[in-house]
Amino acid sequence: MNEGRANVRDRLLEAALWFVQLAARLSEVQRIALMGSILSDRPNPKDVDLLVYVADDADLASLASAARRLQGRLQSQSRGADVFLADERRHYLGRTCSWKLCRPGIRTSCDALHCGRRPHLHDDLATIRLPDSLIAAPPLELWPVVMRRCQVPADVERLVSRLHEPHNSAVEQTAGSHTLAAAAHRER
Repeated sequence: MNEGRANVRDRLLEAALWFVQLAARLSEVQRIALMGSILSDRPNPKDVDLLVYVADDADLASLASAARRLQGRLQSQSRGADVFLADERRHYLGRTCSWKLCRPGIRTSCDALHCGRRPHLHDDLATIRLPDSLIAAPPLELWPVVMRRCQVPADVERLVSRLHEPHNSAVEQTAGSHTLAAAAHRER
């Protein structure tokens, strides 16, 4: 792997790991998956794509804030990130809103179909819609359990192995409590 490729991919994967560690602490987050060109051998992906499954009644403010921070980290390196959202029944919802203040009438440039109906949900379904098959079975689930549905490059495999390192207590602790919280939520 050449040095330029390693640096671009490493920065994207480091940012993805940072996001997973942060998002795994949020009670509204049920699952996190990695998808897109980072899962290929593409030498210079332009962004990292994450798919986050949330509870139907989830307040998306904290998750949208984490997504904006992820985007900011990568934007400073001329790269980007998309955080796509799906509900607990595996239906595509849209993406996290990129605006800190999210409510109807604030942004005339907002192309969300229902701007502000669900704060911090950018439901630009006319612009982008993920296939149902991708939502139902994403290529690489990272949290709470790792599930591979495709061959992943070695650098992505290293990211996966780092999710289970002893110093990664936030992910380990929330994985156990997440299972209990999800079960309790389903019983409501």
